[in-house]
Amino acid sequence: MIGILGGTFDPIHVGHLLIAEAVRDALQLERVLFVPAGDPPHKRAQKKAGAQHRRQMVACAIADHPQFELCTVDLDRPGPHYSVDTVAYIRRRTGLPADTTYFIIGSDSLADLPSWHNPAELIRQCRLAVVHRPGSAVTAPNIPGLPERLTWVEAPKIDLSASYIRARVRAGRSIRYLVPDSVRRYIARHGLYG
Repeated sequence: MIGILGGTFDPIHVGHLLIAEAVRDALQLERVLFVPAGDPPHKRAQKKAGAQHRRQMVACAIADHPQFELCTVDLDRPGPHYSVDTVAYIRRRTGLPADTTYFIIGSDSLADLPSWHNPAELIRQCRLAVVHRPGSAVTAPNIPGLPERLTWVEAPKIDLSASYIRARVRAGRSIRYLVPDSVRRYIARHGLYG
């Protein structure tokens, strides 16, 4: 069984890592794939660190975890990228059935699921591992078949966002303990977000 955690990861932070580890442990996943977004349709207006920087920050962050793996499928193919297509592509590449593939999202994303591209097909392609997020709704939307494909996972509740980290860097503030040290050093070395 695998988990798929997609995101812009701009930058990856301890909240992402805690969620991935909580889901991996709770569902006894063999591995968790971290999939940096290449061209997320819902974030096109947002200025991002380049794809290679985001890729390297993920690689730095997960380097010491044997069950975390970088998956560059969305960086290696032209966009736009939709979760349903990414999951289908990974399943074809790995040969895993839908019932052993978990797409990891926060409860805030679950609330938005009806607005995603082809959510009904997404839940046919995989199961959803949903982590409660601080201040977000925890009611599943009305999508046929969703309740049977959804697993709630408890994780430490940390109200942390990449935008908060970027703002701290811009302001010259410390991001120690918000991101892994290797990511903090990478950001400083490459002058990201300043």
